[in-house]
Amino acid sequence: MKIALGALAVVLALSTVSAAGVVCQDSGNFTYCNNGQTFQHSGNFTYDHHGNAWQHSGNFTYGPRGTTYQRNGNFVHDNRGNTWQRNGNFTYGPRGMTCQRVGSFTYCN
Repeated sequence: MKIALGALAVVLALSTVSAAGVVCQDSGNFTYCNNGQTFQHSGNFTYDHHGNAWQHSGNFTYGPRGTTYQRNGNFVHDNRGNTWQRNGNFTYGPRGMTCQRVGSFTYCN
């Protein structure tokens, strides 16, 4: 479950920046992205290299700047009106963002 939560945090974090052409690879407790972003997964937390943290608790993820995410089945909703939908290895987000998980890699458009 930790990997799934970590991958979700990465997708949520990528949705706050331009995710066009971003590729991320999991390696142990770290995720490295080709746009320079790095994430570390530790227990119920995911951290990036900018000092941001996401805390996972049950169906909720608490992110930086007061953002709260709630999982409900295949959907994730935040407290700012954004929605993501997971369908198999794909995650569809706001503004047409699509990410695909293939093994240890996550590819976003």
